[in-house]
Amino acid sequence: MLEPNIREQIIELIHRQVVPAVGCTEPMAVALCAARATELLGEKPEKVSVLLSANILKNAMGVGIPGTGMIGLPIAIALGVLIGKSDYRLEVIKDLTPESLEAGKRFIGEDRIDIKLKEGITEKLYIEVCCETAGHCATAVISGSHTNIVFEETDGKVLLDRLKPSAAAADTAQLCLDLRTVWEFATTAPVEEIDFILEAKRYNLRAAAEALKGNYGHCLGKIMDRPLSRGIFGNSIYSHIIAKTASACDARMGGALIPVMSNSGSGNQGICATNPVAVFAKENENTREELIRALVLSHLTAIYIKQSLGALSALCGCVVASIGSSCGITYLMGGDYVNVCHSVKNMIANLTGMICDGAKPSCSLKISSGVSTAILSATLSMEGKHVTAAEGIIDEDVDKSIRNLTSIGKEAMCNTDDMVLNIMTHKCN
Repeated sequence: MLEPNIREQIIELIHRQVVPAVGCTEPMAVALCAARATELLGEKPEKVSVLLSANILKNAMGVGIPGTGMIGLPIAIALGVLIGKSDYRLEVIKDLTPESLEAGKRFIGEDRIDIKLKEGITEKLYIEVCCETAGHCATAVISGSHTNIVFEETDGKVLLDRLKPSAAAADTAQLCLDLRTVWEFATTAPVEEIDFILEAKRYNLRAAAEALKGNYGHCLGKIMDRPLSRGIFGNSIYSHIIAKTASACDARMGGALIPVMSNSGSGNQGICATNPVAVFAKENENTREELIRALVLSHLTAIYIKQSLGALSALCGCVVASIGSSCGITYLMGGDYVNVCHSVKNMIANLTGMICDGAKPSCSLKISSGVSTAILSATLSMEGKHVTAAEGIIDEDVDKSIRNLTSIGKEAMCNTDDMVLNIMTHKCN
């Protein structure tokens, strides 16, 4: 068992990275920044100027905003200004009403919002909002993570400035993990210290159930439950896992006003790290403790991989979260650490290179691909089959294999990211 102080640090890390979010986290982070700038201004702004990094812009362009029936940033910004509360963090617009939605639409119609790309920055997650009225202005900046407000200014007076954190702060900002530590924590920590992770199951399976009440996104989860699809995929654990995971993504990307439990700043990653594990555990009749440990293993694996990949990248986040869920499922199948390592290698060998082209309804398709591979990888590992170091980017060391994946996603795919954004912003509508 890990030392108590290490366990405490890991638990605190999970609490920071696994949090509720209403809607896609990128537009909600922009709404959060707009809400904070408005609070600093102290009144309704006449003009709102927004500067965004390319990855924020990409991930916020085509996604539904909860409870609005609308997509994209303008309505998210308007609602952040009009009803947003920064204390709500990624649930910033949860006080939405039909009246405030109409007010938001009017705010957009009055041409008060200006959205542009922030030039000359390397930070992939950057949001800057300036709210102005006659003679007054206030600015807020979020950077590094979706709720990390690093700069506040009112009428030229700087109230907060953490744009350039000190080297000492950077050194202590995050606990460095490896897969062995993730495994040891998930399988040996006292269950009463980690059973809070069951909240992720409650949130994310509820989102899957919500999807059945409407026609959200591409309705992939609902379609999977229809007779024709069951004739193709069967009425199996496999099909149930994909349907429950895709359904939650459908609801979230389609604008359902329901929170999900996110992971590392992404609701889809939270769904993908949770629902496959929860559905498998129920149908495989695993114990409550086994479910708790599998969920922790899944979520913490995703957090670990994101530490080196970064909050936003050209690599689709479902790849990361699906690796986590494959680990969790392997554990529920009775697998040991070696089996988990094999599952990770199988995942990396298959899904590396899946691009992120923004948050949108079709994310449910990518999630389904990731979850399908997660189940296949876990099954192969339990049969003693795995991709070896003689093949592709896989290394004998599982942590080196993970770093190979994240290096490709963070560095080698940068040009891909630029091309994707260029294509998205120059399409004929």
